[in-house]
Amino acid sequence: MYDLNHLYNLDCMEAMQQIPDGYFQLAIVDPPCGIGENGKRNATRGRLAKAQAYTPYFGYDKDAPPPEYFAELRRVSHNQIIFGANHFISRIPFDSACWIVWDKENGRTDFADCELAWTSFKSAVRIFRFRWQGMLQGDMKNREIRIHPNQKPVRLYEWLLREYANPGDLILDTHAGSASSLIACHNLGFDFLGFEIDEVYFERARQRLESVQAQIRFMDLAPQEIQNSKM
Repeated sequence: MYDLNHLYNLDCMEAMQQIPDGYFQLAIVDPPCGIGENGKRNATRGRLAKAQAYTPYFGYDKDAPPPEYFAELRRVSHNQIIFGANHFISRIPFDSACWIVWDKENGRTDFADCELAWTSFKSAVRIFRFRWQGMLQGDMKNREIRIHPNQKPVRLYEWLLREYANPGDLILDTHAGSASSLIACHNLGFDFLGFEIDEVYFERARQRLESVQAQIRFMDLAPQEIQNSKM
């Protein structure tokens, strides 16, 4: 098995074979959609707003994961949140009462107004609003540096964890990308495991994650230290 609270540069299909049934309480994943998105194309497809250029992928977004991936994901996790599922719902392939809508509040651009996530939960559809428009972000005081063309804000993942995870849950991300999901887990005290197959983005994500892990969280302070910090 793998050490928790780490990101691994591995093919998630091979990695999940080593994970026991139901090991994770929740998987939050953002797999390829099969729409041909990559670092090079991202910088050229914006017409109404300038898009950032990223290091091109090796071609991983040519197709969405096969049905076997989603079957394996369900095997190792009790619940799942799967971004981009509107592009490949036939591969999951189950209905969901609880789709999540991330309203990106991106103004007048030719990029999508929102992103959708399929979930295994039985509750109602929910909307999370957080601006993600180039340099403009919903939390400019803690503005994130964009290192990945499909990067999502840490605040989005923190919201998902607060809404859909329980204390003590183990969290899995099979396509960690920029490691935003893993950083959110760290910030909120959830144990996690992440995989990223692309070597370039893995290294950038690893550095980003380890930089955050090296910082002292408020929840890690002893009670007396917390009291002293308030004085």
